[in-house]
Formats: sequence, structure tokens, C-alpha cells
Amino acid sequence: MKVAIIAANGELFDAYKVFNIATAAAATDAEVGIFFTFEGLNLIHKEAYKQLPLPTGKEHFQEGFKQANVPSIEELVEMAQDLGVKMIACQMTMDVMNLEKDHFVDGIEVGGAASFLHFASDADITLSF
Repeated sequence: MKVAIIAANGELFDAYKVFNIATAAAATDAEVGIFFTFEGLNLIHKEAYKQLPLPTGKEHFQEGFKQANVPSIEELVEMAQDLGVKMIACQMTMDVMNLEKDHFVDGIEVGGAASFLHFASDADITLSF
């Protein structure tokens, strides 16, 4: 199975959606690729992913994450990498935001929409968050 995910939003809930699906799929031996664009780049940015905001009015979830022993986003990114999830940062968005590859976690690829479309062209499941 092949799973293609577009991550275009950059809050904490978005990160959990993206990485929970990606790691679950990869753990079942699916081939998984995530294309990070616009605010979604926050999910793999070396600094931003350590302090992703919760949606307004949802701050009470922070305690629930701790009580349920939910892994941090840093841990989920590492799990995804260990499971072989392909992570592609959008070159155009990086150019627009004046970001370089070294602003992001190690192990990512940089590519355009065409790179992701090539990956996703035969995906069994395509998701966008």
C-alpha cells in the first residue's frame, strides 16, 4: 500500500493528525510520503515543531496529551523517520518564506509539487491536513 499526505497546516492538532496516520501506515509496511507546504512546514521546522500552537480554546488538551502519554511531535517525527516515511519540504514555499534546508529536521527532502505528484501518482490513499 502507498499513502500520500499533504501537510498544509501548522498547529499541534495538524501535526498529530499527519504523524499519527503516517506512522500507523508505515508500521504496516506501507510506503508513506508527506509533502509539507506553507504552514505545514512548521511540523518539521527545527524550532517551530517544538512549540506548535493549539487551536484557540483548546488549551485544555495539553494536559490530556500528558496524562495519556501521547508522544511529542519531536518523538513522532523521529518515529516517522525510523519507519522510513519520506518527508518532502515544498521548495516554492521555502523560497517564499526565505527558508533553507538546514532550518528543518535532518533527513528531509526538498522538492516541488511535481516531486510529490510523482510520488502520489499511484498512491492507494491520499490525505490532506
